[in-house]
Amino acid sequence: MAEYIVELKDCTKRFPGVVALNHMQLAVKPGEILGLIGENGAGKSTLIKVLTGVHKADEGEIYVNGVKQEFHNPNDSAAAGIACVYQELNIEKLLSVTDNIFINKWLHKGFLLDYDAMHKKAREVMLSLGQDVDPTKPAGTFGMGIQQMIEIAKAVLIDAKMIIMDEPTSSLGEKEVEQLMKTCRDLKARGIGIVFVSHKLEELFELCDRVEVIRDGQYIDTRPIDQWDNDSLIQAMVGRTLDNQFPKEFGKKGECFLKVENLTVGGVLNNVSFEAYGGQILGLSGLVGAGRTETVRAIFGADPLDGGKIYVKGKEVHIKSPKQAIEAGIALLTEDRKGSGLVLDQTIRTNLILASFKHHSSGMFLDERKIEETGQGHINALRIKTPSIDEIVGQLSGGNQQKVVIGKWINSDAEIYIFDEPTRGIDVGAKVEVYNVMNDLVKKGKCVIMISSEMPEILGMSDRVIVMRGGKVMAEVERDSKHFNQEDIMKAAWGGSLDD
Repeated sequence: MAEYIVELKDCTKRFPGVVALNHMQLAVKPGEILGLIGENGAGKSTLIKVLTGVHKADEGEIYVNGVKQEFHNPNDSAAAGIACVYQELNIEKLLSVTDNIFINKWLHKGFLLDYDAMHKKAREVMLSLGQDVDPTKPAGTFGMGIQQMIEIAKAVLIDAKMIIMDEPTSSLGEKEVEQLMKTCRDLKARGIGIVFVSHKLEELFELCDRVEVIRDGQYIDTRPIDQWDNDSLIQAMVGRTLDNQFPKEFGKKGECFLKVENLTVGGVLNNVSFEAYGGQILGLSGLVGAGRTETVRAIFGADPLDGGKIYVKGKEVHIKSPKQAIEAGIALLTEDRKGSGLVLDQTIRTNLILASFKHHSSGMFLDERKIEETGQGHINALRIKTPSIDEIVGQLSGGNQQKVVIGKWINSDAEIYIFDEPTRGIDVGAKVEVYNVMNDLVKKGKCVIMISSEMPEILGMSDRVIVMRGGKVMAEVERDSKHFNQEDIMKAAWGGSLDD
Protein backbone atom coordinates (compact mmCIF):
# COMPACT_ATOMS: atom_id res chain seq x y z
CA MET A 1 0.00 0.00 0.00
CA ALA A 2 1.17 3.51 -0.85
CA GLU A 3 1.61 5.95 2.02
CA TYR A 4 -0.97 8.28 0.51
CA ILE A 5 -4.39 7.53 -0.94
CA VAL A 6 -4.18 10.63 -3.11
CA GLU A 7 -1.11 12.71 -3.80
CA LEU A 8 -0.88 15.81 -5.96
CA LYS A 9 2.61 16.98 -6.93
CA ASP A 10 3.73 20.32 -8.38
CA CYS A 11 0.35 21.12 -9.91
CA THR A 12 0.05 24.31 -11.94
CA LYS A 13 -3.16 25.60 -13.52
CA ARG A 14 -3.37 28.80 -15.55
CA PHE A 15 -6.34 30.82 -16.73
CA PRO A 16 -6.21 33.96 -18.90
CA GLY A 17 -4.56 36.65 -16.83
CA VAL A 18 -4.06 34.56 -13.69
CA VAL A 19 -2.09 31.61 -12.35
CA ALA A 20 -4.71 29.90 -10.18
CA LEU A 21 -2.37 27.15 -8.90
CA ASN A 22 1.40 27.42 -8.82
CA HIS A 23 3.26 24.14 -8.10
CA MET A 24 0.56 23.09 -5.64
CA GLN A 25 1.05 20.11 -3.32
CA LEU A 26 -1.46 17.94 -1.45
CA ALA A 27 -1.27 14.46 0.09
CA VAL A 28 -3.92 12.51 2.01
CA LYS A 29 -3.30 9.34 4.01
CA PRO A 30 -5.75 6.45 4.42
CA GLY A 31 -8.12 7.11 7.32
CA GLU A 32 -6.97 10.72 7.67
CA ILE A 33 -8.95 13.95 7.83
CA LEU A 34 -6.86 16.68 6.21
CA GLY A 35 -8.07 20.23 6.76
CA LEU A 36 -7.61 22.60 3.83
CA ILE A 37 -7.74 26.32 4.48
CA GLY A 38 -6.92 29.49 2.60
CA GLU A 39 -8.29 32.93 1.88
CA ASN A 40 -11.01 33.37 -0.72
CA GLY A 41 -9.26 33.31 -4.06
CA ALA A 42 -6.35 31.27 -2.65
CA GLY A 43 -7.02 28.46 -5.14
CA LYS A 44 -9.10 26.00 -3.10
CA SER A 45 -11.89 25.72 -5.69
CA THR A 46 -9.43 25.27 -8.55
CA LEU A 47 -7.55 22.63 -6.57
CA ILE A 48 -10.80 20.74 -5.94
CA LYS A 49 -11.72 20.93 -9.62
CA VAL A 50 -8.34 19.56 -10.67
CA LEU A 51 -8.69 16.64 -8.23
CA THR A 52 -12.22 15.89 -9.46
CA GLY A 53 -11.40 16.11 -13.17
CA VAL A 54 -13.35 19.31 -13.88
CA HIS A 55 -10.11 21.07 -14.83
CA LYS A 56 -7.00 19.46 -16.25
CA ALA A 57 -3.77 20.75 -14.77
CA ASP A 58 -1.27 22.36 -17.14
CA GLU A 59 1.60 20.81 -15.18
CA GLY A 60 2.01 18.35 -12.34
CA GLU A 61 0.98 14.82 -11.44
CA ILE A 62 -1.81 13.08 -9.53
CA TYR A 63 -1.33 9.68 -7.87
CA VAL A 64 -4.01 7.43 -6.37
CA ASN A 65 -2.61 4.64 -4.17
CA GLY A 66 0.77 5.27 -5.75
CA VAL A 67 -0.48 4.89 -9.33
CA LYS A 68 -0.19 7.91 -11.63
CA GLN A 69 -3.55 9.09 -12.94
CA GLU A 70 -4.70 11.40 -15.71
CA PHE A 71 -8.19 12.84 -15.33
CA HIS A 72 -9.89 14.08 -18.50
CA ASN A 73 -13.31 14.50 -16.90
CA PRO A 74 -15.14 13.93 -13.58
CA ASN A 75 -15.94 10.33 -14.51
CA ASP A 76 -12.22 9.53 -14.60
CA SER A 77 -11.75 10.99 -11.13
CA ALA A 78 -14.78 9.12 -9.73
CA ALA A 79 -13.55 5.86 -11.27
CA ALA A 80 -10.23 6.37 -9.46
CA GLY A 81 -12.11 6.75 -6.16
CA ILE A 82 -12.25 10.52 -5.63
CA ALA A 83 -15.58 12.12 -4.72
CA CYS A 84 -16.62 15.62 -3.70
CA VAL A 85 -19.50 17.02 -1.66
CA TYR A 86 -19.75 20.60 -2.89
CA GLN A 87 -20.90 23.59 -0.86
CA GLU A 88 -23.72 24.05 -3.37
CA LEU A 89 -25.31 20.61 -3.12
CA ASN A 90 -25.96 18.76 -6.37
CA ILE A 91 -29.37 17.43 -5.33
CA GLU A 92 -32.36 16.92 -7.63
CA LYS A 93 -35.02 17.81 -5.08
CA LEU A 94 -37.99 16.38 -6.97
CA LEU A 95 -36.35 12.99 -7.39
CA SER A 96 -36.34 10.37 -4.65
CA VAL A 97 -33.44 9.76 -2.30
CA THR A 98 -32.77 6.54 -4.20
CA ASP A 99 -32.75 8.30 -7.59
CA ASN A 100 -30.28 10.89 -6.29
CA ILE A 101 -27.94 8.27 -4.86
CA PHE A 102 -28.00 6.01 -7.92
CA ILE A 103 -28.18 8.65 -10.65
CA ASN A 104 -26.01 7.42 -13.56
CA LYS A 105 -25.24 4.26 -11.53
CA TRP A 106 -28.56 2.45 -12.01
CA LEU A 107 -29.12 -1.21 -11.11
CA HIS A 108 -31.04 -3.18 -13.73
CA LYS A 109 -33.20 -6.27 -13.76
CA GLY A 110 -33.32 -7.19 -17.39
CA PHE A 111 -34.35 -4.13 -19.37
CA LEU A 112 -35.92 -2.44 -16.33
CA LEU A 113 -34.47 -0.55 -13.38
CA ASP A 114 -34.32 -2.70 -10.27
CA TYR A 115 -35.90 -0.26 -7.82
CA ASP A 116 -36.39 -2.90 -5.13
CA ALA A 117 -32.64 -3.48 -4.98
CA MET A 118 -31.81 0.21 -5.24
CA HIS A 119 -34.26 1.22 -2.48
CA LYS A 120 -32.80 -1.47 -0.23
CA LYS A 121 -29.22 -0.42 -0.91
CA ALA A 122 -30.04 3.29 -0.55
CA ARG A 123 -31.62 2.65 2.84
CA GLU A 124 -28.58 0.62 3.94
CA VAL A 125 -26.14 3.34 2.89
CA MET A 126 -28.15 6.09 4.59
CA LEU A 127 -28.42 3.98 7.77
CA SER A 128 -24.64 3.55 7.72
CA LEU A 129 -24.46 7.37 7.79
CA GLY A 130 -26.82 7.57 10.77
CA GLN A 131 -29.92 8.53 8.78
CA ASP A 132 -33.09 6.41 8.96
CA VAL A 133 -35.05 7.87 6.04
CA ASP A 134 -37.58 6.56 3.52
CA PRO A 135 -35.54 6.38 0.29
CA THR A 136 -38.68 6.55 -1.85
CA LYS A 137 -39.47 10.12 -0.74
CA PRO A 138 -38.32 13.16 -2.77
CA ALA A 139 -34.95 14.47 -1.56
CA GLY A 140 -36.36 17.99 -1.32
CA THR A 141 -38.70 16.97 1.51
CA PHE A 142 -35.69 16.61 3.81
CA GLY A 143 -33.58 19.32 5.44
CA MET A 144 -30.11 20.44 4.40
CA GLY A 145 -28.39 18.01 6.79
CA ILE A 146 -30.01 14.93 5.24
CA GLN A 147 -29.54 16.29 1.72
CA GLN A 148 -25.85 16.55 2.50
CA MET A 149 -25.84 12.94 3.72
CA ILE A 150 -27.40 11.95 0.38
CA GLU A 151 -24.38 13.51 -1.33
CA ILE A 152 -22.04 11.61 0.98
CA ALA A 153 -24.02 8.43 0.26
CA LYS A 154 -23.21 8.88 -3.44
CA ALA A 155 -19.52 8.84 -2.56
CA VAL A 156 -19.90 5.78 -0.33
CA LEU A 157 -21.78 3.97 -3.11
CA ILE A 158 -18.91 4.37 -5.59
CA ASP A 159 -16.52 3.07 -2.91
CA ALA A 160 -14.65 6.37 -2.79
CA LYS A 161 -11.13 6.25 -1.39
CA MET A 162 -11.12 9.99 -0.70
CA ILE A 163 -14.01 12.41 -0.17
CA ILE A 164 -13.57 16.17 -0.48
CA MET A 165 -16.01 18.18 1.65
CA ASP A 166 -16.23 21.78 0.51
CA GLU A 167 -17.47 24.07 3.32
CA PRO A 168 -19.83 21.28 4.44
CA THR A 169 -21.22 23.04 7.53
CA SER A 170 -21.97 26.44 5.97
CA SER A 171 -25.75 25.84 5.78
CA LEU A 172 -26.22 23.44 8.69
CA GLY A 173 -27.67 23.88 12.16
CA GLU A 174 -25.87 22.86 15.34
CA LYS A 175 -27.34 19.34 15.53
CA GLU A 176 -26.69 18.75 11.83
CA VAL A 177 -23.06 19.82 12.27
CA GLU A 178 -22.67 17.32 15.13
CA GLN A 179 -24.04 14.54 12.91
CA LEU A 180 -21.70 15.51 10.08
CA MET A 181 -18.70 15.41 12.41
CA LYS A 182 -19.72 11.94 13.58
CA THR A 183 -20.10 10.80 9.98
CA CYS A 184 -16.63 12.10 9.12
CA ARG A 185 -15.13 10.16 12.01
CA ASP A 186 -17.01 7.02 10.95
CA LEU A 187 -15.71 7.37 7.38
CA LYS A 188 -12.20 7.88 8.73
CA ALA A 189 -12.54 4.66 10.76
CA ARG A 190 -13.34 2.83 7.51
CA GLY A 191 -10.01 3.97 6.06
CA ILE A 192 -11.49 6.67 3.83
CA GLY A 193 -9.44 9.85 3.48
CA ILE A 194 -11.24 13.17 3.82
CA VAL A 195 -10.22 16.64 2.67
CA PHE A 196 -12.22 18.99 4.89
CA VAL A 197 -12.37 22.52 3.47
CA SER A 198 -13.54 25.09 6.02
CA HIS A 199 -13.09 28.70 7.08
CA LYS A 200 -14.16 27.82 10.62
CA LEU A 201 -10.98 27.30 12.60
CA GLU A 202 -12.78 25.64 15.50
CA GLU A 203 -14.01 22.87 13.15
CA LEU A 204 -10.48 22.18 11.97
CA PHE A 205 -9.19 21.85 15.52
CA GLU A 206 -12.07 19.59 16.51
CA LEU A 207 -11.93 17.23 13.55
CA CYS A 208 -8.70 17.23 11.56
CA ASP A 209 -5.49 15.23 11.91
CA ARG A 210 -3.44 17.64 9.83
CA VAL A 211 -4.13 21.04 8.25
CA GLU A 212 -2.75 22.34 4.96
CA VAL A 213 -2.62 26.07 4.26
CA ILE A 214 -2.56 27.55 0.75
CA ARG A 215 -2.23 31.19 -0.28
CA ASP A 216 -2.40 32.94 -3.66
CA GLY A 217 -2.42 29.61 -5.50
CA GLN A 218 0.66 28.31 -3.71
CA TYR A 219 1.29 25.66 -1.09
CA ILE A 220 2.35 27.23 2.22
CA ASP A 221 2.56 24.54 4.91
CA THR A 222 1.09 21.31 6.29
CA ARG A 223 1.36 20.39 9.99
CA PRO A 224 -0.27 18.01 12.46
CA ILE A 225 -3.17 19.79 14.13
CA ASP A 226 -1.39 20.02 17.50
CA GLN A 227 1.33 22.11 15.85
CA TRP A 228 -1.14 24.83 14.83
CA ASP A 229 -3.03 27.42 16.87
CA ASN A 230 -5.41 30.18 15.79
CA ASP A 231 -2.71 32.80 15.38
CA SER A 232 -0.30 30.65 13.39
CA LEU A 233 -3.07 29.42 11.08
CA ILE A 234 -4.30 32.92 10.39
CA GLN A 235 -0.81 34.27 9.80
CA ALA A 236 0.01 31.41 7.41
CA MET A 237 -3.27 31.89 5.57
CA VAL A 238 -3.27 35.65 5.09
CA GLY A 239 0.45 36.36 5.25
CA ARG A 240 -0.02 38.82 8.10
CA THR A 241 -1.21 38.88 11.69
CA LEU A 242 -4.77 39.83 12.57
CA ASP A 243 -4.45 41.40 15.99
CA ASN A 244 -8.22 41.73 16.39
CA GLN A 245 -10.58 39.38 14.60
CA PHE A 246 -13.52 41.59 15.61
CA PRO A 247 -12.32 45.18 15.15
CA LYS A 248 -15.38 46.75 16.72
CA GLU A 249 -15.57 50.52 16.43
CA PHE A 250 -18.32 52.54 18.06
CA GLY A 251 -20.39 55.10 16.26
CA LYS A 252 -22.53 57.75 17.93
CA LYS A 253 -26.02 56.44 18.63
CA GLY A 254 -28.43 58.46 16.54
CA GLU A 255 -32.15 58.57 15.98
CA CYS A 256 -34.36 55.53 15.49
CA PHE A 257 -33.94 54.68 11.81
CA LEU A 258 -36.14 51.58 11.77
CA LYS A 259 -39.03 50.62 14.02
CA VAL A 260 -41.20 47.55 13.47
CA GLU A 261 -44.35 46.84 15.44
CA ASN A 262 -46.09 43.48 15.67
CA LEU A 263 -44.88 42.09 12.35
CA THR A 264 -46.93 38.98 11.65
CA VAL A 265 -46.72 36.34 8.94
CA GLY A 266 -48.98 33.35 9.44
CA GLY A 267 -47.05 30.39 10.79
CA VAL A 268 -43.72 32.24 10.51
CA LEU A 269 -43.65 35.52 12.51
CA ASN A 270 -45.63 36.34 15.63
CA ASN A 271 -45.83 40.03 16.67
CA VAL A 272 -42.16 40.85 16.08
CA SER A 273 -41.27 44.31 17.40
CA PHE A 274 -37.90 46.09 17.76
CA GLU A 275 -36.03 49.31 17.00
CA ALA A 276 -32.72 49.93 15.24
CA TYR A 277 -30.70 53.14 15.52
CA GLY A 278 -28.30 55.11 13.38
CA GLY A 279 -24.66 54.77 14.38
CA GLN A 280 -25.17 51.25 15.74
CA ILE A 281 -25.05 47.60 14.73
CA LEU A 282 -28.11 45.65 15.83
CA GLY A 283 -27.44 41.91 15.94
CA LEU A 284 -30.22 39.41 15.27
CA SER A 285 -29.39 36.13 17.01
CA GLY A 286 -31.18 32.80 17.28
CA LEU A 287 -31.07 29.18 16.23
CA VAL A 288 -31.76 27.98 12.69
CA GLY A 289 -35.47 28.50 12.00
CA ALA A 290 -35.85 31.29 14.57
CA GLY A 291 -37.39 33.63 12.00
CA ARG A 292 -34.55 36.11 11.58
CA THR A 293 -34.30 35.89 7.78
CA GLU A 294 -38.09 35.84 7.48
CA THR A 295 -38.25 39.05 9.50
CA VAL A 296 -35.86 41.01 7.31
CA ARG A 297 -37.39 39.64 4.10
CA ALA A 298 -40.77 40.93 5.29
CA ILE A 299 -39.25 44.34 6.10
CA PHE A 300 -37.64 44.45 2.65
CA GLY A 301 -40.89 43.60 0.88
CA ALA A 302 -39.65 40.25 -0.41
CA ASP A 303 -42.41 38.40 1.49
CA PRO A 304 -45.90 39.78 2.24
CA LEU A 305 -46.93 40.72 5.77
CA ASP A 306 -50.21 39.63 7.32
CA GLY A 307 -50.01 42.39 9.90
CA GLY A 308 -47.81 44.95 11.61
CA LYS A 309 -46.28 48.35 10.92
CA ILE A 310 -42.89 49.55 9.69
CA TYR A 311 -41.49 53.02 10.40
CA VAL A 312 -38.42 54.57 8.77
CA LYS A 313 -37.13 57.64 10.67
CA GLY A 314 -40.49 57.99 12.40
CA LYS A 315 -42.59 57.84 9.25
CA GLU A 316 -44.78 54.82 8.58
CA VAL A 317 -43.95 53.15 5.26
CA HIS A 318 -45.93 50.58 3.32
CA ILE A 319 -43.38 48.35 1.62
CA LYS A 320 -44.81 45.85 -0.84
CA SER A 321 -41.70 45.15 -2.91
CA PRO A 322 -37.88 45.32 -2.72
CA LYS A 323 -38.02 48.32 -5.08
CA GLN A 324 -40.09 50.23 -2.54
CA ALA A 325 -37.69 49.17 0.23
CA ILE A 326 -34.72 50.53 -1.72
CA GLU A 327 -36.62 53.78 -2.32
CA ALA A 328 -37.22 53.96 1.45
CA GLY A 329 -33.45 53.73 2.03
CA ILE A 330 -33.21 50.05 2.99
CA ALA A 331 -30.59 47.64 1.61
CA LEU A 332 -30.65 43.86 2.14
CA LEU A 333 -27.58 41.71 1.61
CA THR A 334 -29.24 38.31 1.36
CA GLU A 335 -27.97 35.04 2.80
CA ASP A 336 -28.17 33.41 -0.65
CA ARG A 337 -25.70 35.47 -2.63
CA LYS A 338 -25.92 33.31 -5.76
CA GLY A 339 -29.68 32.95 -5.85
CA SER A 340 -30.77 36.49 -5.01
CA GLY A 341 -27.69 38.66 -4.57
CA LEU A 342 -25.92 38.49 -7.91
CA VAL A 343 -26.35 38.00 -11.64
CA LEU A 344 -23.66 35.38 -12.05
CA ASP A 345 -23.26 35.63 -15.83
CA GLN A 346 -22.66 39.40 -15.70
CA THR A 347 -19.49 41.33 -14.89
CA ILE A 348 -18.37 42.82 -11.59
CA ARG A 349 -18.93 46.24 -13.17
CA THR A 350 -22.59 45.45 -13.90
CA ASN A 351 -23.32 43.76 -10.56
CA LEU A 352 -21.92 46.65 -8.56
CA ILE A 353 -24.50 49.09 -9.96
CA LEU A 354 -27.59 46.84 -9.95
CA ALA A 355 -29.10 48.67 -6.96
CA SER A 356 -27.86 52.16 -7.89
CA PHE A 357 -28.41 52.96 -11.57
CA LYS A 358 -29.68 56.45 -10.73
CA HIS A 359 -26.43 57.23 -8.87
CA HIS A 360 -24.34 56.17 -11.88
CA SER A 361 -26.16 57.86 -14.74
CA SER A 362 -25.93 61.16 -16.51
CA GLY A 363 -29.25 62.00 -18.05
CA MET A 364 -30.43 58.97 -20.02
CA PHE A 365 -27.00 57.33 -20.13
CA LEU A 366 -24.79 55.52 -17.65
CA ASP A 367 -21.73 57.43 -16.49
CA GLU A 368 -19.05 54.88 -17.40
CA ARG A 369 -16.27 56.95 -15.84
CA LYS A 370 -18.07 57.10 -12.49
CA ILE A 371 -18.88 53.38 -12.67
CA GLU A 372 -15.21 52.63 -13.30
CA GLU A 373 -14.01 54.86 -10.45
CA THR A 374 -16.45 53.59 -7.82
CA GLY A 375 -16.03 49.99 -9.00
CA GLN A 376 -12.25 50.09 -8.71
CA GLY A 377 -12.65 51.77 -5.32
CA HIS A 378 -14.75 48.86 -4.04
CA ILE A 379 -12.38 46.29 -5.56
CA ASN A 380 -9.49 47.90 -3.69
CA ALA A 381 -11.31 48.56 -0.40
CA LEU A 382 -12.85 45.09 -0.20
CA ARG A 383 -9.77 43.37 -1.66
CA ILE A 384 -11.80 41.60 -4.33
CA LYS A 385 -9.42 39.23 -6.09
CA THR A 386 -10.08 39.59 -9.81
CA PRO A 387 -8.10 40.16 -13.01
CA SER A 388 -10.33 43.15 -13.84
CA ILE A 389 -13.62 44.89 -13.15
CA ASP A 390 -14.98 43.17 -16.27
CA GLU A 391 -14.50 39.64 -14.89
CA ILE A 392 -17.69 37.54 -14.90
CA VAL A 393 -18.90 37.28 -11.30
CA GLY A 394 -19.64 33.56 -11.63
CA GLN A 395 -15.90 32.99 -12.16
CA LEU A 396 -15.00 34.46 -8.76
CA SER A 397 -14.61 32.47 -5.56
CA GLY A 398 -17.56 32.47 -3.14
CA GLY A 399 -15.97 34.97 -0.78
CA ASN A 400 -15.17 37.40 -3.56
CA GLN A 401 -18.74 37.08 -4.83
CA GLN A 402 -19.87 38.06 -1.32
CA LYS A 403 -17.69 41.14 -1.47
CA VAL A 404 -19.29 42.16 -4.78
CA VAL A 405 -22.75 41.92 -3.15
CA ILE A 406 -21.55 44.17 -0.32
CA GLY A 407 -20.13 46.66 -2.82
CA LYS A 408 -23.43 46.66 -4.73
CA TRP A 409 -25.38 47.73 -1.66
CA ILE A 410 -22.81 50.29 -0.50
CA ASN A 411 -23.26 51.89 -3.93
CA SER A 412 -26.97 52.33 -3.19
CA ASP A 413 -26.16 54.86 -0.44
CA ALA A 414 -28.93 53.49 1.76
CA GLU A 415 -29.67 54.58 5.33
CA ILE A 416 -30.44 51.11 6.73
CA TYR A 417 -28.19 48.19 5.82
CA ILE A 418 -29.36 44.65 6.62
CA PHE A 419 -26.61 42.01 6.41
CA ASP A 420 -27.93 38.41 6.49
CA GLU A 421 -25.02 36.08 7.41
CA PRO A 422 -22.51 38.46 5.74
CA THR A 423 -19.39 36.41 6.52
CA ARG A 424 -20.72 32.91 5.83
CA GLY A 425 -18.24 30.99 3.71
CA ILE A 426 -15.48 33.61 3.71
CA ASP A 427 -12.09 33.48 5.38
CA VAL A 428 -11.01 35.29 8.52
CA GLY A 429 -9.07 37.94 6.63
CA ALA A 430 -12.04 38.76 4.44
CA LYS A 431 -14.30 38.78 7.51
CA VAL A 432 -12.25 41.60 9.03
CA GLU A 433 -12.71 43.56 5.80
CA VAL A 434 -16.48 43.07 6.03
CA TYR A 435 -16.47 44.17 9.69
CA ASN A 436 -14.55 47.29 8.73
CA VAL A 437 -17.20 48.06 6.11
CA MET A 438 -19.80 47.87 8.89
CA ASN A 439 -17.65 50.10 11.08
CA ASP A 440 -17.39 52.68 8.30
CA LEU A 441 -21.16 52.66 7.84
CA VAL A 442 -21.96 53.23 11.53
CA LYS A 443 -19.30 55.95 11.77
CA LYS A 444 -21.18 57.71 8.96
CA GLY A 445 -24.33 57.47 11.09
CA LYS A 446 -25.91 54.65 9.10
CA CYS A 447 -28.00 51.91 10.70
CA VAL A 448 -26.69 48.34 10.38
CA ILE A 449 -28.66 45.19 11.18
CA MET A 450 -26.63 41.98 11.16
CA ILE A 451 -28.03 38.45 11.22
CA SER A 452 -25.41 35.94 12.29
CA SER A 453 -25.36 32.35 13.49
CA GLU A 454 -21.80 32.87 14.75
CA MET A 455 -21.96 33.81 18.44
CA PRO A 456 -18.43 35.32 18.55
CA GLU A 457 -19.47 37.55 15.62
CA ILE A 458 -22.66 38.65 17.37
CA LEU A 459 -20.77 39.46 20.58
CA GLY A 460 -17.82 40.98 18.77
CA MET A 461 -19.65 43.42 16.51
CA SER A 462 -23.12 44.20 17.93
CA ASP A 463 -24.14 47.22 20.02
CA ARG A 464 -27.47 45.58 20.85
CA VAL A 465 -28.80 42.08 20.25
CA ILE A 466 -32.35 40.92 19.52
CA VAL A 467 -32.74 37.19 20.26
CA MET A 468 -35.44 35.30 18.36
CA ARG A 469 -37.03 31.88 18.64
CA GLY A 470 -39.93 30.40 16.69
CA GLY A 471 -40.78 33.70 14.99
CA LYS A 472 -40.88 35.64 18.27
CA VAL A 473 -38.56 38.13 19.99
CA MET A 474 -37.34 36.43 23.16
CA ALA A 475 -34.93 39.05 24.50
CA GLU A 476 -33.23 42.37 23.80
CA VAL A 477 -29.72 42.73 25.21
CA GLU A 478 -27.59 45.89 25.35
CA ARG A 479 -23.82 45.64 24.99
CA ASP A 480 -23.26 46.96 28.52
CA SER A 481 -25.82 44.57 30.03
CA LYS A 482 -24.76 41.71 32.30
CA HIS A 483 -26.65 39.42 29.91
CA PHE A 484 -24.38 40.32 26.98
CA ASN A 485 -22.63 36.96 26.93
CA GLN A 486 -22.86 33.69 25.04
CA GLU A 487 -24.55 31.73 27.81
CA ASP A 488 -27.46 34.15 28.33
CA ILE A 489 -28.04 34.79 24.65
CA MET A 490 -28.13 31.04 23.96
CA LYS A 491 -30.46 30.60 26.93
CA ALA A 492 -32.88 33.06 25.35
CA ALA A 493 -32.49 31.39 21.95
CA TRP A 494 -33.60 28.10 23.55
CA GLY A 495 -36.62 29.80 25.08
CA GLY A 496 -35.31 30.68 28.54
CA SER A 497 -36.02 33.91 30.38
CA LEU A 498 -33.37 36.55 31.16
CA ASP A 499 -35.44 38.25 33.85
CA ASP A 500 -33.49 39.07 36.99
